[in-house]
Amino acid sequence: MSVAARPAATKPPRPVLSDIWAFAPNRDALGGTAYLLQTADGNLLIDCPTWDDTTCQFLSEQGGVRWLVLTHRGAIAHVAELHKTYDCDILIQEQEAYLLPGLPVTPFQQEHEISPTAQVIWTPGHSPGSACVYIPMHGGVLFSGRHLLPDRQGNPVPLRLSKTFHWPRQIRSVEKLRDRFSPDTLQHLCPGANLGFLRGQPTVTPAYEKLAALDLTTLRTQPPGL
Repeated sequence: MSVAARPAATKPPRPVLSDIWAFAPNRDALGGTAYLLQTADGNLLIDCPTWDDTTCQFLSEQGGVRWLVLTHRGAIAHVAELHKTYDCDILIQEQEAYLLPGLPVTPFQQEHEISPTAQVIWTPGHSPGSACVYIPMHGGVLFSGRHLLPDRQGNPVPLRLSKTFHWPRQIRSVEKLRDRFSPDTLQHLCPGANLGFLRGQPTVTPAYEKLAALDLTTLRTQPPGL
């Protein structure tokens, strides 16, 4: 879709925490939720929101986009339009960088420090290049993409779908996050979909306690879903 042909309207982004906004679900990304984070070093966009007049006006009012981080291969709709409009740096895990031919991307391996206030962490499993974004503000916020999504009780879980790339790796990625963080460093989780299961709550909170409560032994034997 060209910049000139973008559709007219979606719901405006809603505030999640101070300096963090969640966009309306993007139909071009299977209903994925993108987030904008304002930092002292510039604006960080996590995944692609719907490319329409509402998005463009909001991003322009907030000062544009310095970085665009893609947390998985299903979140790359409208990357070209965003880069053309805002000349933003594009970050994606190296195994999925081939999906953006002709665009100047910054691939990363295990981790990448975007700024002193934001890090990208490789969490493979949902897709080969699935990743999460972590910021230490607000007691610690993890933007989990499709790696961890709320279930019907609002708890963060990995979902084994028919298109899941590698389920054992996804479980190991969950273990990696549990080992890395603590109740003091991870208060909030902002998932990349299924926000309706949060029943009006802006984030999954307390994030670490709910993550630590996961029964990974049972999850390892979970059959694929749809």
